[in-house]
Amino acid sequence: MMLYTKTGDDGSTGLIGGPRVSKCDPRVAAYGEVDETNAAIGVVVAGCADAQIVDRLRRIQAELFVIGAELATPDGQMPNPRIGDAQVAQLERWIDEASAETPPLRNFVLPGGTFVAASLHLARTVCRRAERAVVSLSRRHSVSRTVVIYLNRLSDLLFALARLANHRADVPDIPWTVPKG
Repeated sequence: MMLYTKTGDDGSTGLIGGPRVSKCDPRVAAYGEVDETNAAIGVVVAGCADAQIVDRLRRIQAELFVIGAELATPDGQMPNPRIGDAQVAQLERWIDEASAETPPLRNFVLPGGTFVAASLHLARTVCRRAERAVVSLSRRHSVSRTVVIYLNRLSDLLFALARLANHRADVPDIPWTVPKG
């Protein structure tokens, strides 16, 4: 199979099921942002030596592919599997576990610390952008409410994992302070 098809040379792309839309269509933007979130998580995985964090992020990457497929499918045509309440609940359990292992959060923290933590913070901001794109898409097309909730929880988890990565490396979070002067 050839990697290039030339079918997108006119600025269009095919959705799952065959219809073609503009590459600047909100649906394409939304699943593109989810794909970028997945790639940002891949960067974290490539640099992370913590097996527990890697295992969780790999599962999330697979789930993001499911979300991307749902977003790339015209309204009402998505077959199973879908992201559901069970996946959201799993993210919440992981957030609670990470938060229980780290010191209580007493102030805002700056992205940074270890390279893994900084990469998780970057993935978090990319995920927030994906969430905004999916919410925007949902204003025009049918989008599972659970997808929006999942992305919201995922960004929270990425924040919690960034703090956990710093904590496990014995590197303190960087507290935000108001610049003087």
